[in-house]
Amino acid sequence: MKNYLSIFSLLLLSTTMLAQNETTGTIAGRLSDNETENQPLPFANVIIKDINKGTTSDFDGLYALKNIEPGTYSVEFSFIGYETLEIPNVEVVAGKVTEVNTGLGASAASLDEVVISTVSRQDSEVALLLEQKSAIQIKESIGAQELAKIGVSDAGTATTKISGVTSSEASGDIFVRGLGDRYLYTTLNGLPIPSDDVERKNIDLGLFPTRVIKSVGISKTYSPSYSADQASGNIDIESRELVGSEEFDLGIRAGVNTNAIGQFGDFKVSPNQDNAYFGFHTQNIPVEYSLYNQTWDPQTADAPINRRYALTAGKKFGEKLKVLLTASQSRKFEYREGEFTEYRNNNRYDYFTDVENFTQTDNTTGMLDVLYEINENNENNEIKATSLFINKLTDEVYESGRNGEGVVFEETNPGEGLNQFVRDQNIKQTRLWINQLHGTHKLADNNQLNWGLGYNLVNADEPNRIRNEVNYDGEDFIQLGRTGGYQQRKSSQKIKDNEINAYVEDRITFVNPQENEEITKNIFVDFGGSYRNKQRDFVSRFFGVIEGKTNTFNPTSLDNLSSIFVIDNFRSGDLKIKKLTPDFYNAELQSYGGFVNFNYGKDNWNVNLGARFQEDKLNVDFDVNNYPTNLPEFSNQSYNNIYPSLNFKLSPTENSNIRFSASKTITLPEFKEIAPFEYVSQTGQVTRGNPNLDASNNLNFDLKYELFPSSGQLISLTGFYKNIANPINKVQDRGAAGVFSYFNAGEEANIYGLELETRLEVIDNETPEGLDFGIAFNASRMWHKQDLKDVFDGETFIRTFKYNNKSEIGLQGASDWIFNGSLNFSTESENPFSASLVGNYASDKIYALGAPEAQNDGDIFYNDEIIEKGFVTLDLVVSKSFGEHWGFQFRGQNLLNPEIERVQDIRPSSTGIEATQTVRSYTRGAILSLGVNYSF
Repeated sequence: MKNYLSIFSLLLLSTTMLAQNETTGTIAGRLSDNETENQPLPFANVIIKDINKGTTSDFDGLYALKNIEPGTYSVEFSFIGYETLEIPNVEVVAGKVTEVNTGLGASAASLDEVVISTVSRQDSEVALLLEQKSAIQIKESIGAQELAKIGVSDAGTATTKISGVTSSEASGDIFVRGLGDRYLYTTLNGLPIPSDDVERKNIDLGLFPTRVIKSVGISKTYSPSYSADQASGNIDIESRELVGSEEFDLGIRAGVNTNAIGQFGDFKVSPNQDNAYFGFHTQNIPVEYSLYNQTWDPQTADAPINRRYALTAGKKFGEKLKVLLTASQSRKFEYREGEFTEYRNNNRYDYFTDVENFTQTDNTTGMLDVLYEINENNENNEIKATSLFINKLTDEVYESGRNGEGVVFEETNPGEGLNQFVRDQNIKQTRLWINQLHGTHKLADNNQLNWGLGYNLVNADEPNRIRNEVNYDGEDFIQLGRTGGYQQRKSSQKIKDNEINAYVEDRITFVNPQENEEITKNIFVDFGGSYRNKQRDFVSRFFGVIEGKTNTFNPTSLDNLSSIFVIDNFRSGDLKIKKLTPDFYNAELQSYGGFVNFNYGKDNWNVNLGARFQEDKLNVDFDVNNYPTNLPEFSNQSYNNIYPSLNFKLSPTENSNIRFSASKTITLPEFKEIAPFEYVSQTGQVTRGNPNLDASNNLNFDLKYELFPSSGQLISLTGFYKNIANPINKVQDRGAAGVFSYFNAGEEANIYGLELETRLEVIDNETPEGLDFGIAFNASRMWHKQDLKDVFDGETFIRTFKYNNKSEIGLQGASDWIFNGSLNFSTESENPFSASLVGNYASDKIYALGAPEAQNDGDIFYNDEIIEKGFVTLDLVVSKSFGEHWGFQFRGQNLLNPEIERVQDIRPSSTGIEATQTVRSYTRGAILSLGVNYSF
């Protein structure tokens, strides 16, 4: 850890030295399109004629020319089809930023329309820094240009480039400041969006490719305008819209996963691919009939080559209407090989040393954005419609035990000389349709109204899951599994979510410093409300096949199990169909909220005080197997509270801020955490909900110092503290080996943390052909613990969550250390070049809490917590443009291909010696790809 601290010190020292060496100046500004009511003008040329140095404006119309020697220059602005504008006598002052804001159009612009002032520099990355600098709440964002530069392909990966954010390889959850899925709140353009997965509260952000994203932001402190159902922050994805008058762009990318390409010619896919066309699956026959009308054996993919096709087209119609359409389709392959072991009461029960996972994912995305300006010359009066469709089809084949060494403890006796082989084939189809309508209206000079309406539809189905468990001697004898009755089975699962949501927000400004530079006060009030109604219908069906008598059939090969599942064997009665009563649950979340925010700012300080009243009603009705019939088959919960928020900002200098925030929020249980449906993983582990789960209440405090030493640079240090009452945890359930559930396992959890972030421009070459070099780095250190409680009903002891002499434990999903860093190289020549090397490390985290096996003797009979080990990822992105139309990009992702490992401390009663054992391990493979893009 001393090495990490040395790096921190070096970065701080380097930044301080750079800040003190201000011998040059910067010309920066914003270009607008006179033909589109002053919308941002991207890709325009900006040249300092005297020294022949230039750049282009970005998606937001922002540009910056750095490291200019003090003096007076002529600056030329040009864009294809528009009149060129030359501005003389632009003065550059050492240590200052000269901002030149102007517009271009089909006719020549007047120099009187050019605004020149001295401000902080702005480009797309820095524009977000400026937003962060002026924001009232603590907010961090990453924009489209930076996402492209570092090779980020989706919104999920984008969030992990923000300080204090990491993801769990085991669960797929995003963790902000150590708090995972249930503590986050995700929105698109400010409106909530549903989950695509029964196991998640938040949608898989990997479903959002970067080409539909304008920016991704995380508000780490609570704002009363959003739902109070959050503790670690709100993730907001801002969708793209047309910039300029027209756009047409085509792209293609191809590549390989180094693990998957090693399976060329033998990459397995499920038989469900027979009913999949262009990434869409249709189940032609009922699952029950497929027991004897569809093969049970896997197939092979033609060629495990990753590919992606993308199209973006947009046009402005008349003076008020803009339309943008973006569509893409991709296919990727992933192969994992490793081991799996399950321990129960410190003894090894199930284990496989040759676990294989084959995954093929097809992702089809389309977004339509329509913007209509109501008033021709008022950009603050508009209506925007956004429709986003995502279809994700994931085909998975899991195999373990082919080497003849697999063991399922309860299946056979050691003396029989038989081991176990398991194959699980599944296809998951998620169809997500998000529809939003937003309005912005300037009702008066000091009054702006914003509103939004949304309707979301999700169909997340597993239409035909196929599972075989057989006994195998490692050579030629195969016997159908004989314990349980559902070891040869096909099942289906369907989820349908409907959601309606809306918000309205009105801001009345009493004093605005932007209207008059002599005014130093900023006084306004925000008020409004929101509504959300989310409904879910869930059904799961199981159909098993059993022999009339053991060893009636012995398949000749593990790859020819289908030979026995034929209609004649069912008609003869040698094979019988066993049906499980369907599992159902219906759930509804209804949330109402009203809020008010008062803001008072004067000179260099600002106070924002707000509160939200929110009522949440959460009702889940269920009818599932393996649930006691004497218990209620419903859970009805209602919460109504006032959630206050305080944000204070002090700016000691023009380039620094000190921020303090405090808030109270709630964490509601999710549908899947309440409904006691048992979802069986490929490895046979079960996750089920808990109808007695309660909401958590959270207190949040943040103190942050920000320094913007020069244009485009940032140093920030944040300290934060969170107290969570009744924290929700994923726990290994008592008396049920291999079963995980959700509990309020402690009275409270406490989290303390520090975050450091810095962005440096180490080399900024004065010539366009020269190489620029920048560093971005952030780090987080967290201390976290929660108590483990005993549960009583009055004075009667019910159960304990304490085990192995532990009455305290760390927080599930929280890493002590998180590091993100990137080295960025680029040129500003006519054919620009850029390269980025991006690294990430998150230290060990708890995957699931342990539990006692014996309630009164949990220090001896217990299962310890499972730990996901930390690992490093490294990505390389190299881009090169040729002329105005062609662009090429090479991506190398997950280059180190680290081993992903989960471990557990085991102390067998036979020896009493504790040792750390691996319970799951695999590698994901490196991904190498080359992309070509053509812009018309």
